[in-house]
Amino acid sequence: MAAATRARVAHLLRQLQRAACQCPTHSHTYSQALGLAPSGKTTDYAFEMAVSNIRYGAGVTKEVGMDLQNMGAKNVCLMTDKNLSQLPPVQMVMDSLVKNGINFKMYDNVRVEPTDRSFMEAIEFAKKGVFDAYVAVGGGSTMDTCKAANLYASSPHSDFLDYVNAPIGMGKPVSVPLKPLIAVPTTSGTGSETTGVAIFDYEHLKVKTGIASRAIKPTLGLIDPLHTLHMPDRVVANSGFDVLCHALESYTALPYHMRSPCPSNPITRPAYQGSNPVSDIWAVHALRIVAKYLKRAVRNPDDLEARSNMHLASAFAGIGFGNAGVHLCHGMSYPISGLVKTYKAKDYNVDHPLVPHGLSVVLTSPAVFTFTAQMSPERHLETAEILGADTRTARIPDAGPILADTLRKFLFDLDVDDGLAAIGYSKADIPALVKGTLPQERVTKLAPRPQSEEDLSALFEASMKLY
Repeated sequence: MAAATRARVAHLLRQLQRAACQCPTHSHTYSQALGLAPSGKTTDYAFEMAVSNIRYGAGVTKEVGMDLQNMGAKNVCLMTDKNLSQLPPVQMVMDSLVKNGINFKMYDNVRVEPTDRSFMEAIEFAKKGVFDAYVAVGGGSTMDTCKAANLYASSPHSDFLDYVNAPIGMGKPVSVPLKPLIAVPTTSGTGSETTGVAIFDYEHLKVKTGIASRAIKPTLGLIDPLHTLHMPDRVVANSGFDVLCHALESYTALPYHMRSPCPSNPITRPAYQGSNPVSDIWAVHALRIVAKYLKRAVRNPDDLEARSNMHLASAFAGIGFGNAGVHLCHGMSYPISGLVKTYKAKDYNVDHPLVPHGLSVVLTSPAVFTFTAQMSPERHLETAEILGADTRTARIPDAGPILADTLRKFLFDLDVDDGLAAIGYSKADIPALVKGTLPQERVTKLAPRPQSEEDLSALFEASMKLY
């Protein structure tokens, strides 16, 4: 590029930057320095949007058999859990498969909050079945288990840890072609129908980790709001908290162009890239829906408008965080779930102690956003305002406490347990909780503010009691 041309383009870029909207929604500066090629850059210079196809509508589940027929599927794996296998969403799927002449086998042994062992049992079923398509009916646990089964059945000679995120696994890129996977979400939280992420408990270390690759995202997500009407109120609340934190964390994450290292090949660009202008739109919209509809959806199981909107919000936040990522609430949640002692959440029909994912995420949110606010205070204030805070006279240094107080009130109104102490943890557990957070660098490094082990200890301590 001639020097005169470079100077002209640089001048135009500066003019564009000066003219750019400075409202809080667009307060991150995403513009890049001109002329820096991919080689030699220490931070990334690009972001990529990867999303499953989505179809939304009341009763849309009945189309699944036609979709599989259109794909030419001859031998389908239907994956769900024991509870759901007896409920209308699975029956509706089976009716559609039978009506359209689709041969299928059901795997209903998905574990709620899956483990490496439960993943491997599903993988073994998939390998033996030699399936040419998959249907996952359930919440994040089912969809994530099905993604893993599809991946390892398509790559039968791979070791389990090959695709698991570093530092626990090898974090290898997925280069094998996978079979079509149709996801039918029955909860309104994980957004897993839109993402290339599968989360599980690694039992040996008692921590959560996962697999993250655009290659494992579902081919199609069928979002049917009728399935949300069977959810008990605590399941609605806890899955809604996952949507809340997906939106908050992706919107306040480190901007994509500040994430390092810069990939040497696009196949190694992570699914979680940092906040970016496209993810921002989805995150903010999802947050507005949560603010308007979550309390209604929890309190009235027959409020189809509220529950339908929360089902959409889950997908919207999934599109946002599935490309931007999450950070400290999620990174810290994994040991909170993994080290559970005796706590069993209300409304969850399971035979093992369980801290639901959304609850484990939201309990640290007041402390986390107090900690991160100094890096992007305008965004923290904007999200507090969306959630109901009066920020007209707010000072920038108060952004963190204002958002934290807003979250505490939101959680109190929805009868959330009073901090980590209420679900069985004490100060004596903090070193183990910190130790379980340290391997979660895939997400914790996306926090806008770096954190030390001492910072993590302080955040866990501040989360022992909320009110």
